[in-house]
Amino acid sequence: MLTEFIQAVPLANSTLSVYQRDLEAFLVWVERLGAESPGQVTRLTVRRYLASLSTRALAPRTIARKAAALRRYFAWLAVTGVIPTDPTAGISSPRGPAKLPRILTADELQQLIDEPSTAALAQPAVAARDAAVLELLYGSGLRVSELCGLNLESLELERRRLTLWGKGSKQRVVPISEPAAQALSTWLDSQRAEFILQFSKESTAELLGEPSEPMFYNRRLVRLNPRDVRRILDARSPVPTHPHALRHTFATHLLDGGADLRVVQELLGHSDLATTQIYTHVSRERLRTVFESSHPRA
Repeated sequence: MLTEFIQAVPLANSTLSVYQRDLEAFLVWVERLGAESPGQVTRLTVRRYLASLSTRALAPRTIARKAAALRRYFAWLAVTGVIPTDPTAGISSPRGPAKLPRILTADELQQLIDEPSTAALAQPAVAARDAAVLELLYGSGLRVSELCGLNLESLELERRRLTLWGKGSKQRVVPISEPAAQALSTWLDSQRAEFILQFSKESTAELLGEPSEPMFYNRRLVRLNPRDVRRILDARSPVPTHPHALRHTFATHLLDGGADLRVVQELLGHSDLATTQIYTHVSRERLRTVFESSHPRA
């Protein structure tokens, strides 16, 4: 049933991959107890499993994630009639203190976006692609999956906006910053064709025709993927930086500049305002840090 669940649930591939690993571990555990089917899993079984996780020095947030996977799976089994009742209904899990997202400093951001690596400068087409990627991640607050999923038809450069497909296949339209528009113009007007020409001899990929052609390719001339984006950051960032840190920085800078929380929610594509509210805590923390480091009597 696990395979059917993974195929049926409308979640991002990355989330499904994590859920599958969590659920496979649970199924191995209950099989050792003698359970041969999901219907033999009881509420007590689930509680014992979560208790066993807490003895393995796992972080509370990790246990909470595993519990979420169990709730989603057994709720689906109950809805589809595989089991009569959901043994996870009402079961809570420990939650650790929420970690504030990491925000890039002004120096880190400048080096990352404005200072391409020596290797990239030696290949102007690569440098142009990397610049457009980074400007979009920070300038529009894109998820890395959204950026990698962009097609040429996603962009309306004259109107400076992008049409995205976010989590849960939800569509939204986001504006593009002026620096991002300039970087995209440079990439699309000449350097993208040069990039394809430069790496075509090394690739066996058959390029697709418009309008479903990817906005960004990697050196194998297949669609840019999250690992490729991480490599771009690693080559330019002075410290280890995850692509999502640019999205966090985008949201925090908007709130620091006085943007309305619901506007930020819409730009980020959050379905729940509570998800966006963590950035208000980041902004307050930044204000406190500045106050304590700058005020003589702080």
